[in-house]
Amino acid sequence: MPIVIPKTLPAYEKLTSENIFVMAKIRASSQDIRPLEIAILNLMPTKIDTENQLLRLLSNSPLQINLTLVKTKSYKSTHISEDHMQTFYKTFDEIKDLKFDGMIVTGAPVEDIPFEQVKYWKELTKIMDYCKTNVTSTLFICWASQAASYYYYGIEKQQLPKKLFGVFANHAVESNDMLLKGMNDEFYMPQSRHTRIDEEAILANEDLVVLAKGEDCGISIFKSRDNSKIFVTGHAEYDRFTLRTEYERDLKKNLPIDKPVNYFVGDDRNKVDMCWLSTANLLFYNWLNYYIYQETPFNRDDIGKGKV
Repeated sequence: MPIVIPKTLPAYEKLTSENIFVMAKIRASSQDIRPLEIAILNLMPTKIDTENQLLRLLSNSPLQINLTLVKTKSYKSTHISEDHMQTFYKTFDEIKDLKFDGMIVTGAPVEDIPFEQVKYWKELTKIMDYCKTNVTSTLFICWASQAASYYYYGIEKQQLPKKLFGVFANHAVESNDMLLKGMNDEFYMPQSRHTRIDEEAILANEDLVVLAKGEDCGISIFKSRDNSKIFVTGHAEYDRFTLRTEYERDLKKNLPIDKPVNYFVGDDRNKVDMCWLSTANLLFYNWLNYYIYQETPFNRDDIGKGKV
């Protein structure tokens, strides 16, 4: 089944050209089924690229999905046209009375800033409070996983000696968890961050379960025991050349950056082995199926009942 998005959203034409099954809202309205309602709080400056990446992965399931793109009201992105944001995004105030089967909160380039000093921190905490009782399962990516760990559990982030940058091998810690169903014994995920979550604090917290980690990248996937919160420290959603774009951007800015490890084929920047593609597809497919579709109530108004 397809993901349902407006025909005018740039991702529609992009994904259609890749033979990915998307459906315009007018067609979806004629189908007598209950689609999943998924919201994406997009904190990345590269809004359209992130939309394309996430929608590509969300479309890879037999489930029909209605999408709501969410923006912060307290901070306006300077890397995207206001027309795009006004046309396709809603503020939290506009959705706070709704319930969602799933929500994705993306990373953001603010990891070197203390959480409370991030311009939209207060608004983000309201959204994280909202997720407790209005969303069946929330997926936090990269910086968002650090922010959510801090807000929900008081777990601090730690500065790394240098940027963790490249594609890193991981293995399952909880091999029978459905989120990792179908993954290889060793699987790969891009990482691009200057900080990490305090791993000792994660392991010491009885409400958290580590699902996967890597020798070089540390804990890569963990969750709350009630499955309502999924934390991914890397960027499984990245496209083939996303790390290259970040690398060349930092070089142009004369920032200290090493070549991304396990990424380029030899020294050719035009050749990348996208060895994390199956991991990304399985991660999002399993999340949608086992953590949302199998758990969320048919009546959206029943989402969150009994939660505090």
